[in-house]
Amino acid sequence: MRVLGVDPGLTRCGIGVVEGVPGRPLTMLGVGVVRTPSDADVGPRLVAVEAGIERWLDEYRPEYVAVERVFSQHNVRTVMGTAQASAVAMLCASRRGLPVALHTPSEVKAAVTGSGRADKAQVGAMVTRLLRLDAPPKPADAADALALAICHIWRAPALNRLQQAHAAARKAPTTVRKVTR
Repeated sequence: MRVLGVDPGLTRCGIGVVEGVPGRPLTMLGVGVVRTPSDADVGPRLVAVEAGIERWLDEYRPEYVAVERVFSQHNVRTVMGTAQASAVAMLCASRRGLPVALHTPSEVKAAVTGSGRADKAQVGAMVTRLLRLDAPPKPADAADALALAICHIWRAPALNRLQQAHAAARKAPTTVRKVTR
């Protein structure tokens, strides 16, 4: 399974590609950051994020895209930029017919470190260990993107089974029995 992880952001959008299957060593294929100038207008910045994500999709041809689910922050401006970059990533993947999975920050931290409250240093350290890297990817947005991809690889089989069970339950004929007394 090849997954493109996206840690969305308008100034720094972390991108990481990981390949592997649960229970086996994982391989990092690429990691980086799509950057935009903070003093530019939002429209051109979103176009730059889109172009960057498209280049990664072209080069690495992932089977899945995992994006960090936007959560509420106190800074509305920051959360808006994050949500906009997240939407661009989902749009790029969906345009290509790639499945998109959203994972919360605490879900990713728990999957990679064992604790949903892990700090950025702990996430970076575990990503380094799991992918057998010499040093944690910099900046933290890049490490977070790899953590998203790892989380998806490990959780996708269980999520797929849940989705299949849910779909089967919706399709199953319902029977109504008359209760007599």
